[in-house]
Amino acid sequence: MSIDFELNDGIALVTINRPERMNALDAAHYQALSQVWTRVRDDDAIRVAIVTGAGEKSFCAGADIKSWVGRDKPLRELWLTQQDQLLNRGLEVWKPVIAAVNGHCLGGGMTLLMATDIRIAVPAARFSLAEVKRGIIAGNGGTQRILRQLPYCLGMEMLLTGDAIDAETALRFGLVNRVVPAEKLLDAAREFAGRIAANAPLAVQAAKELAIRALDLPLAAGLRLEQVVGHVLHASADTKEGRRAFAERRKPAFKGE
Repeated sequence: MSIDFELNDGIALVTINRPERMNALDAAHYQALSQVWTRVRDDDAIRVAIVTGAGEKSFCAGADIKSWVGRDKPLRELWLTQQDQLLNRGLEVWKPVIAAVNGHCLGGGMTLLMATDIRIAVPAARFSLAEVKRGIIAGNGGTQRILRQLPYCLGMEMLLTGDAIDAETALRFGLVNRVVPAEKLLDAAREFAGRIAANAPLAVQAAKELAIRALDLPLAAGLRLEQVVGHVLHASADTKEGRRAFAERRKPAFKGE
């Protein structure tokens, strides 16, 4: 059992490492993944995270059906809403997360994808929410995010038929940012991450939070919140450093302060 974690130059690499099970997640893997996302959220040394799967076949096949379907689940667990929180179940991680989709992105893998901010896929990647084929629904945000991220008819097709779309279709409809050869996948993800990590961390996190909260706010409220956050950031050390670096024609050395 392994959720691998590496940290270099402010970029965290999270690898779901269970290729023998298509990187499917049982209870222990979900718990480990929850702990990793909490670290990404809380560790000031991390500016950006990349999530990928081990091997060449699968990014993540979602929940390990054999270990979940039919499992006795005490009713009281329904109200343990903050237990082992996940990125796709509502854990607030304002640091950007990049998905490097190295293969099949299915079920819970797809709901994880939809909770990331930038997505890069290989040509062989396939995307589906096939839960209805198993008599269940696409949980952990599957039913809640699909129509926010895809056209209504395509989202409903995926949700109600359980059929997959290929990487080119995902690219065409904006589900992913890029499709790149498999051998260039992590390089492309790291290049994106490096560009983000070079920016002011507080401004990056504020921009992400404001944009996401805007989905649920009236425009007037969103504009006011944007104004308040912008005013707060104006007094930050990073904003002052940004001004100095611009005047001195050098790269800024942001510290997230």
